[in-house]
Amino acid sequence: MTDRLQHKTILVTGAGSGIGRAIADRFVTEGARVVYSDRDHQAATTAAGDHDRARNLALDISDEASVVEGFEKLINDGWAPDVVVANAGVQLFGQDAPIADASLEIWRKTIDINLTGTFLTVRQAVRTMLPRGGGSIILTGSPTGLNGEGRDFTAYSSSKAGIHGLGRAVAAAYADRGIRVNTVVPGYTETPLVTAISGDPAERAAITSRIPLGRPGRAEDVVGVMVFLASDESSYATGSIFRVDGGMTAL
Repeated sequence: MTDRLQHKTILVTGAGSGIGRAIADRFVTEGARVVYSDRDHQAATTAAGDHDRARNLALDISDEASVVEGFEKLINDGWAPDVVVANAGVQLFGQDAPIADASLEIWRKTIDINLTGTFLTVRQAVRTMLPRGGGSIILTGSPTGLNGEGRDFTAYSSSKAGIHGLGRAVAAAYADRGIRVNTVVPGYTETPLVTAISGDPAERAAITSRIPLGRPGRAEDVVGVMVFLASDESSYATGSIFRVDGGMTAL
């Protein structure tokens, strides 16, 4: 264990698996107290394990009452977060589509979870941090919100572009109150969900061919930037987008 995040309490949403779990696990090893949050309470419980510096929290980020009550519980239990990583989200493969074929139901479901859910999480994080003198908020974006990579995923790409804009707006509004907001953009990352859904070798090879570093990302590739943004080392960074995509969006 190191002490880069010692004395920090950190909430990670979507920490039951994938990138969220890798982030939360790394925060524990860096000395933080970590709240593993997920809509799937069993996944959050399993991920948090028996760490004495970790706890789990069932949280449906698309439900305002769930978010408000979750933060209130953390405050009342002495776990008010100094850092919040708004990572939870969905990509509805096989249902999201180019706009001519897009379903309003899938649009609303994606926006409700990804963009509105991030809004609710960030709003409650700001409300919690203001009386405490500030904190760090980290959002999870996507290359699809920056360029045309997600042309077949209208709802997902739009939700991620909205998250990028939300991060800039909140950063500008609360910089003078000690709250920093930054967005991390992972590239094509081999999580269990992505591997299961896009397992076609030809498709994976086509995506990899567009990555200058020549390989898909791993969940562990993202955590170093997350640790930096959660720590006081990044005290002069706010309103920024940190791309961890192997160079995909540099092309």
